[in-house]
Amino acid sequence: MKLNTLLFLSITLLSVVYSNAQHDDFAIKINAKAFNPSTVSWYNTPAKKWDEALPVGNGRLGAMVFGRSGEERIQLNEETYWSGSPYSTVVKGGYKVLPEIQKLVFEEKYLAAHNLFGRNLMGYPVEQQKYQSLANLHLFFKNQDSTSEYKRWLNLESGITSVSYKSNGITYQREVFASAPDQVIVIRLTADKSSSISFKANLRGVRNQAHSNYATDYFRMDPYGSDGLILTGKSADYMGVAGKLKYEARIKAVPEGGTMKTDGVDLIIENANAVTLYFAAATNFVNYKDVSANPHQRVEDYFTKIKGKSYTAIFEAALADYKQYFDRVSLQLPITENSFLPLPERIQKIQTNPDPSLSALSYNFGRYLMIASSRPGTEPANLQGIWNDDMNPSWDSKYTTNINTQMNYWPVESSNLSECAEPLVRFIKELTDQGSQVAREHYGAKGWVFHQNTDLWRVAAPMDGPTWGTFTVGGAWLCTHLWEHYQYTMDAAFLKETYPLMKGSVQFFMDFLKPHPNGKWLVTNPSTSPENFPDGGGNKPYFDEVTASFREGTTICAGSSIDMQILDDLFGYFVEASAILGDNGAFVQQMKAAREKLVPPQIGKDGSLQEWADDWKSLEKNHRHFSHMYGLYPGKVLYEKRTPALIEAYKKVLEERGDASTGWSRAWKMALWARLGDGNRANKIYKGFIREQSCSSLFALCGRAPQVDGTFGVTAAITEMLMQSHDGFIKLLPALPDDWSSGAFKGVCARGAFELDYVWKNKQLTQLRIKSKAGGICRLEALPNVRVATQNGKTVAFQKLPNGIIEIKTVKGEVYVVE
Repeated sequence: MKLNTLLFLSITLLSVVYSNAQHDDFAIKINAKAFNPSTVSWYNTPAKKWDEALPVGNGRLGAMVFGRSGEERIQLNEETYWSGSPYSTVVKGGYKVLPEIQKLVFEEKYLAAHNLFGRNLMGYPVEQQKYQSLANLHLFFKNQDSTSEYKRWLNLESGITSVSYKSNGITYQREVFASAPDQVIVIRLTADKSSSISFKANLRGVRNQAHSNYATDYFRMDPYGSDGLILTGKSADYMGVAGKLKYEARIKAVPEGGTMKTDGVDLIIENANAVTLYFAAATNFVNYKDVSANPHQRVEDYFTKIKGKSYTAIFEAALADYKQYFDRVSLQLPITENSFLPLPERIQKIQTNPDPSLSALSYNFGRYLMIASSRPGTEPANLQGIWNDDMNPSWDSKYTTNINTQMNYWPVESSNLSECAEPLVRFIKELTDQGSQVAREHYGAKGWVFHQNTDLWRVAAPMDGPTWGTFTVGGAWLCTHLWEHYQYTMDAAFLKETYPLMKGSVQFFMDFLKPHPNGKWLVTNPSTSPENFPDGGGNKPYFDEVTASFREGTTICAGSSIDMQILDDLFGYFVEASAILGDNGAFVQQMKAAREKLVPPQIGKDGSLQEWADDWKSLEKNHRHFSHMYGLYPGKVLYEKRTPALIEAYKKVLEERGDASTGWSRAWKMALWARLGDGNRANKIYKGFIREQSCSSLFALCGRAPQVDGTFGVTAAITEMLMQSHDGFIKLLPALPDDWSSGAFKGVCARGAFELDYVWKNKQLTQLRIKSKAGGICRLEALPNVRVATQNGKTVAFQKLPNGIIEIKTVKGEVYVVE
């Protein structure tokens, strides 16, 4: 069958069937070429290590499923289980030395400024708290050491991960999913022969590894009646902050047939026909200032809610809840023979054997992780989403806001998951608490400020030392997401509600910006270009008093390019918001004048875009960050100010730093090349990412550490390759790779609150439907011989502007067919 408008029907979808014998016995059958390779990842071996396990989540609870036979391991998380307790890192009176630090920076005495900042403006403690691993469920099976016909898979269309194998002539199967409606993780065990399921279960806590700053945490494992196990404990003290989080985790078993008992810390089931295990967990966390909840009562309430419910009822509620999000969008790209291989083989062969549907799988996996880790009412996704098996995880598995947290939410609006941005919006609101204190005490400024890292407790002061902590635009960058949410939804009530957050950030920078010695510019001082050491301004290795170690140099400067670009965007968005809301007072006029004095994009002597206000180069040749390219993507300022010379300067930066790097860095490069219209280059980078910086589970890697940022970034970048709407109109197939010559994208969202369904063949658009979710004018890039009609066939007049852009006046809720 040719790949055309029937693309969605060109493959047999995953078969989902109920057993005739047991209506609550759910099974999935995967046979050769009998599944959708864009929404199913499958494997012919169990996970050998954590990052090969498959994730499920309901926004609050997460599990990584290994899919083993003799001893299964399911690693478990609860999103609010962190070290520490409510605390503050605000240091009073730092603003008194700020003028001296700024003077030293302008005098190019960077090391002196670095040390003065470290002694007076760094938050205390200088490190933050860590996201923790909650528990592991171990299932020890009898007589299942030798297996055949093994397969495990993750079905993104249902949110279920499954394993199936044959042992001693019996086929065993397990399904695991996380229910948002019932707030439990469900493990269903079945066999094709009655009385065949026998196992012992343990629910184990996790100890902190040896660390000089950890105090002893504790946990206790106990039976819970004759049908369950319970784990209770408290979080660790860290960096002088007392661990006050208490938790309870509980397993309840519901066997069908056979016997069940508890013996010490073991739950023992013998000769059952089928077994369902329900996992629930909670902490005493209420919010970032309050840990007064009762975890036992919370868990008790969860189990009370499901009491009397059948497995089928719980499953169907979870499936319906999940599909209301996932089914909004569908992406199909060309399918090849390799598309049906186990995922690790697909990954290895992609460089030499095109498999475009693997890109669609990556896109869909990013949406799946968003639904699984960021739901209304939950915490936002951290560096690892909600999945972490380490008590001392890389970078504490916290919120890093010089790129990573923002990247997590790059795809949320375009991929039709606007509700999943709610945790990020609430996160920004909560940061203004300590953020306003830091603005006042550290900088003597109004408004609020936030730097490059925070944790569950929403601390906002600089941390990790001046090299990293002088990034003052973390909160400003987050505020651009507020404007993006408005752009995609056109929700005036939301804009009015969040306008004070944007205004508070702008107020801080109106106080913080200082005249540059050249008399032309306003700049941030101190400033930094995240994590990159400049080879300029007399920078050289030095002994860092804060970290007591030798460093490459200091990153402190004045007016880094990323600072200027973020503020240019934020100030511009604030101008638009103020006009919509009728706020045209003196402050807005002052801010407009200040915006005109921000350092503009500059081209250095070598023809590349400057990363700093001064024409410095990076000490590291292939640095992972592209901070000075923020304004090209995800921002707008570099795109809006582009000239042929600047476009070449952007490309020179990308060429200099190369295509290889960490997972999140490659995702960013994909998006940047997509903005420049080069889909083949973006696709080449994707292939390198998937082979070298992606786990077989499709979690991205940052070096050797699994993270979710790169996974989310790839989802966003794939959208940019297929649709862009940042330039005031919708551009379809703006960076289409040759490999993706045909395909279909359904449900993708554009700014202006438009939802698009479109199909292309031989790189040519063949069908386009536009749903207007807010009314207003829809602008499209020029298309030849266009006819516009409503869904019922009524012709709609449209205007064609001199630049070729097509304008369609739309009605809220109406669907328009463009032919």
